[in-house]
Amino acid sequence: MRSVVIDGQISYNAVTQIFNSETFRSLLIELIKDSERKRTSLCSLFELFVKNPKETVFEEKYDLDSMVQLLLALMVNTIEEIDNSRCYSFPMLSDKKTLLVKFVDRLFNLWRSKHRFMLRHDTYTPARLKRIFKQAVLVNTNAELRSLVLSTYRQILINISDVSLKILRQEPGGAQVSFLVDSPEIHRDVMVKKADWLYDLDFVWSIVFEPPVIFYTRSNKRRGLFKVVDKPILHKIDIDVPRNWLLFPIFVGKKLIFVVTNKEYLAHAAGLGNLFEIANFDDIRNRKPDGIFIFGMDDEFFKNPGDINGVIYKEDDMYIGLVGDHPSIDYFGYMKKMILTIHNLLAIDEGRLPIHGALAHIRLTNGKSANVMLLGDSGAGKSETLDALNQLKEEVSEVNILIDDMGSLDINQSGEVVAYGTETGAFVRLDDLQPGYAYSTMDRSIFMNPNVVNARVIVPYSNYDEIIRPTKIDYFLYANNYEKVEEHKKVRFFDSHEEALEVFSKGARMAKGTTAEKGLTYSYFANPFGAIQRKEKHSKIASKYIETMMKTGVKIGEVYTQLGINGYEQSGPLLAAQSLIELIKNS
Repeated sequence: MRSVVIDGQISYNAVTQIFNSETFRSLLIELIKDSERKRTSLCSLFELFVKNPKETVFEEKYDLDSMVQLLLALMVNTIEEIDNSRCYSFPMLSDKKTLLVKFVDRLFNLWRSKHRFMLRHDTYTPARLKRIFKQAVLVNTNAELRSLVLSTYRQILINISDVSLKILRQEPGGAQVSFLVDSPEIHRDVMVKKADWLYDLDFVWSIVFEPPVIFYTRSNKRRGLFKVVDKPILHKIDIDVPRNWLLFPIFVGKKLIFVVTNKEYLAHAAGLGNLFEIANFDDIRNRKPDGIFIFGMDDEFFKNPGDINGVIYKEDDMYIGLVGDHPSIDYFGYMKKMILTIHNLLAIDEGRLPIHGALAHIRLTNGKSANVMLLGDSGAGKSETLDALNQLKEEVSEVNILIDDMGSLDINQSGEVVAYGTETGAFVRLDDLQPGYAYSTMDRSIFMNPNVVNARVIVPYSNYDEIIRPTKIDYFLYANNYEKVEEHKKVRFFDSHEEALEVFSKGARMAKGTTAEKGLTYSYFANPFGAIQRKEKHSKIASKYIETMMKTGVKIGEVYTQLGINGYEQSGPLLAAQSLIELIKNS
């Protein structure tokens, strides 16, 4: 048990709600098993509660009920009172205070190590004030749970050790993330055919975070490409236990995607709240989704073992993405990139150009401004360069990020190329950010594996209305992270659209540990998320758009971020940011 889903329908005010729950019993069994496996000092305490030494089933071997009753008794009596009372039949424990304190501490820490979520069913309403009230009720319920957990923990410690607690730490003890869910009334005409199971699921309409939100997952890298198969799949899919899944309706740019998530992977689904716009029920009642993504499908569903890491099927005008249930895919990159790949495939089908890159409106203190788009694969230095601009406050008055990782280009009625975003947040490497930046936004960030290489943080940065507004481009630059250059040469412009197309199509970069790749790698158009799967169609679209940009005055070239060069992880993006400032100054 890694993810715990807490009932948000009830009020938490009695300690029995904790100790009589199935969740607590599971925690107790997990702690005993772990202690036996590691032969910890707690084994001597647990041996006092053995009732059937020869049993291999934990529930039969140990008197779990007696352990629970002991903790309940410690809520009202000291350990000495319990030992001296005829009302109790526990083993004598007054001489084992240190072990008891360790036992209670380990239980509390085990609870806090879980991914903790609260789920409340409440009717969605279009009335804003009523929605706020429903959210407040959920917040209050979680606060009650947190208070109950902390007060229970403290009271038991006091009754064991007989000392007053001089320092109280208001540690997170409730849910890290809470969800409000309902079953929307979807118009029959827009229901997805052969997918009746979709409408048996709970749809999420609001998310509440309890910062700091930190999740530890079993993987921290994404591997391989998502294969695209042009054949139907919906008739083979069946979610037989709807209560084990949640459906997150999100907007990716203007595309509506239904993200169906197994509750074991709710940590990744929670990250969607910081990265995409959650769709209102008013938006989805009369609209068919453009794509469906299922995260956590049973591995047995996949005939090809390689498809567990992600496969996309095209059925009619819709794409359906599937990712398996395996430790190797327990990484937010699979959630985010599969969703964006579905978006990009839809864009290519419509003749638009998906861009794996970043776009920002940069305004200088001298009044000049420009819209700069940086194209590059994961770890190329796009986000890091934009972040570095924010550090140069004397020259930069504002950096408004419109696209952080993925967007698309279109040609407007005037024949100009304009950009649209997909995300309202950023999923960035902690290692490559300026020191302290992520922690300055800790109260609204989601941290993923902050203790390992490729530690990540999901930070909201924009609003939905802004990212879907068409934005003209002044500079279209490839983010070159692998070439070391002289300080004065941080930007190079291309002389022809053929030269530009060659560099962009090659998609070279120095891998930064964000994926399983190492060293200098190549990825068609720096975009393994749809572009390479539809390469023939994409290449025609790309050629058309680059030629159009050059004809309409967009400056196309490459900026040297040097992020992939040892020793330049911090200074490289900073130098690239300074070169962008010089470009805008001299424009």
